[in-house]
Amino acid sequence: MKIGKFGQVNNITVDTIRHYMDMGLLVPEKKGGQYYFDDNCQKDLEMIMEFKTMGFSLNEIKTVLIFKNLGMLAGYEENAYFQSLFNHKYEKIAEEIAKLSAANKKIKKKIEEYNEKPGHTKVPMGIDISYLSLLCCPKCGEPLTLENGTINRNQIIEGELACHCRTYKVEAGILITGTLNDIIPISNADDYISEYILNTDPFYLETLQKGLQTLKRKITGLNLESKVILEPGTGVGFLLRTIYDALPDSCIYIAVDHNIEKQKFLKGLLERTGIKKNILFICSDFSEIPIKKHSTDIIIDHAGTSNYSFEHTDFLLEILDEFIKKEAYLLGTYLAFKNFSTTSKVLPQYRDNFIPSKIRGKIEALHFELLEETTSDLISKGGRYEDYFVFGEEVFNYLFIGKR
Repeated sequence: MKIGKFGQVNNITVDTIRHYMDMGLLVPEKKGGQYYFDDNCQKDLEMIMEFKTMGFSLNEIKTVLIFKNLGMLAGYEENAYFQSLFNHKYEKIAEEIAKLSAANKKIKKKIEEYNEKPGHTKVPMGIDISYLSLLCCPKCGEPLTLENGTINRNQIIEGELACHCRTYKVEAGILITGTLNDIIPISNADDYISEYILNTDPFYLETLQKGLQTLKRKITGLNLESKVILEPGTGVGFLLRTIYDALPDSCIYIAVDHNIEKQKFLKGLLERTGIKKNILFICSDFSEIPIKKHSTDIIIDHAGTSNYSFEHTDFLLEILDEFIKKEAYLLGTYLAFKNFSTTSKVLPQYRDNFIPSKIRGKIEALHFELLEETTSDLISKGGRYEDYFVFGEEVFNYLFIGKR
């Protein structure tokens, strides 16, 4: 019978039959460009299917078929061969079962251990009353005062902060300077991290992890006591969650992002740790951050400038410079391109901010003296959430640590 009929009779696909043929498991007769499957093919297929149910791999089955068809074993030889074959397979499967059983018991024990652990008490996070001394209106520069709101343990959870010209909303402990209509929500926020990991190239994730650990070592190597830290473009907080435990209680970390959903997601994660740190969440455009001039001791630019640069020609740190003290540290990680394709998603007018030499020049123009710079390995694949480069382009991370 022909291949289609053979597959139909045995309830397997033509692709599967062709795969078996490519491996030499099935050897049909070829006539005039067509393959014909006889009784021998049927018997071989039945043997393949039977051996697969016993846990034999296709390569193991191929060896059996070679002995069977090529060796033409005598009755007693065939009996001895198959006894040895099945005994060996039986012992191997028994070993695998024992290993899986032991692994299953260990997993069950871990489940029981985690079930017995008490859950962390959620620690509400809002705008501490003491943070008001850092805040001011980005339009008129006047201090912001609490007009009305809900306060929990000296933290503003809901309410309004105002000056003589504007009123700013506090929602879920986050200070908002824009309108929610301007902010793009993320779908399935609770699954975002899992989806990101599953839909991002493994080497890209490995490079990201290495970069985060390097940056953590550099940040925690500084004196953070009583310092004000600013991170523009916090996103879902890959960096903040990495360094969170290491932040001293006396420092204030200002997390700025324009996406309220990402801010709520990150804030919820940190609250569920049961650990309280001084985090000021601000949802705003970078041009409207409501903090006082020259109030920041350390700026952590973890891809904030890079994400901004996909749609802007100006350099983000130049906009933020008014918030940074004359004596300050900069720890920056920047996306950089080794080359730009003719089909690049980065338009020519934006490319300077993705070239390390240009980035360094703009940073040094802000009077930051280079203390250290490094680059990561080249990356050629991103993923669903990291699709800012196209086939043929290679990107890497450029780390700049500076002081002024």
